[in-house]
Formats: sequence, C-alpha cells, structure tokens
Amino acid sequence: MHSFLNLLTLAGLASQASAACSRALLQEATTSYLKAQAAGKPDLLLALSPNASYAENDKPLLITKGVLSQPVTIDFNRTLLDTTECATFTEITAATSKHPYVIHTRMLLAQDSSIITAIESVVTDDGDWVFNATGHLYWNKQEKWDPVPEAKRTARAVLKAAGDAYLDQWGNSSVAVPLGAPCTRLEGGAYTGTAATTTNTCKMGAFPQPLKVANRRYVIDEELGAVDIFNGFPWIERTKPNDSMPSSNLFRVEGG
Repeated sequence: MHSFLNLLTLAGLASQASAACSRALLQEATTSYLKAQAAGKPDLLLALSPNASYAENDKPLLITKGVLSQPVTIDFNRTLLDTTECATFTEITAATSKHPYVIHTRMLLAQDSSIITAIESVVTDDGDWVFNATGHLYWNKQEKWDPVPEAKRTARAVLKAAGDAYLDQWGNSSVAVPLGAPCTRLEGGAYTGTAATTTNTCKMGAFPQPLKVANRRYVIDEELGAVDIFNGFPWIERTKPNDSMPSSNLFRVEGG
C-alpha cells in the first residue's frame, strides 16, 4: 500500500538556489519521460545512461519489465524541476487508462547533462492505500500551481523543512507544521477542502502510535514553491504495520 499527499501550505522566505542543471534541460528529460510512459517505450527517454538504475516501489527492476514498458493514458501530470540536485519529479494520474494508475517518478541526471542516471517510481493502482485515480484526477485539476514570482519565492531550506515537519509530526505530534489558511490535503481521491476553502483542513492530530518516516529523498522546486519527498512510511500496509512502505508526499508552499 502506498500514500500520496498533496499539501498546500503557507510558509517561507525568498531565495534562489544556484543551478547545477538548467530548467530547460530538466524539462526536456521530463517531456521524454512522459512520451515514453504514454507509449510504453523506455527507449523514448532522452538519454538513459547504460548504467542507470531503475526501481518501482523501492525494488530494483529491469526497465523493460516495469510500468514504463506499458502504454498508459496520461490524463494529468505535474512536474517539479530541481536545478540544484539535477533531479525531476513527475506525478501522473491515469484515470481513464485501460489500467488506471497514479504514479510518482523521481529522476536523477548527471550534472550539467541530459543523461539520466536513476529512475525510481512509486506506482499505485487498485487495491493500494485509498487508491482512487478518478477522484485524484478531479481534485488535482482544481488546484492552480502557477510559478511563484521571484521576489516571493520560498527558500529551498524552508521548503524542505516544511515537508519534513509534516512527516516528523507522525513521530511526534508536538512538532509544529506550518499549515496555513487555506490548507487542503489530497490523499488518494479524498480531498479535505474545496476551491472556496479559506481555512486549514490539513491538521492531522495525534496518531495512536509514533511513526518514523525514514529513507527520505527530495525533489525541491523553488520556482513552483514545491517539494516532493519519497520515503518509507509505516502503518499503511495493514498486514505489516511496522514495516516501511514506499510512499511519496507532495507539498506546495504559497504566500511567504
């Protein structure tokens, strides 16, 4: 079972990170990934290193055996570009596909290069934690994630800290999470607010047992004010409540 969270929050300071890869180069890699996934043809990837690693749900896999080798109807996608770490994050909602999916993919590129060195995906479908691609598609399309004006951008470290605070609260309910108003939360196809929401509907409250969310990997995009964190999240697999399961949590920070 896997979890997807989109969290709209308010927090931050303006900053601009130094670039190790250009946004244009990262966008080209993402565009090629979307074409490859839509066609089910990994060879459409822009430039895949011969030694590139590929994994789905934290398990190494031959790229020709994974979801990337299956044609998928992409109804919606969202992308983060991390110019500091030469990384990309792409969310795919495939509600009308013959096999519905919601897929989160993180790609790493060689510095100042179009060569993809690693691809990892959290792939969810029917039977996974609160999976509902139709609801996920509907609510995701309601959100407006325009680039943040440069003078109002949130510092990279603050974006990371906001996402970490949300995950840290599962282990310690006293951790202060910078939830703003409005704040809405999407999990599977369940949404805590509406387009007219003006309050904070994201607060989780205390959990029956402390949960340690480990193995965190980040893609941070200051221009979009967003961070995605790949992680190992316990409890979401009912038969193995203490085991960390592959998870991805996506956050948007607005308004400074």
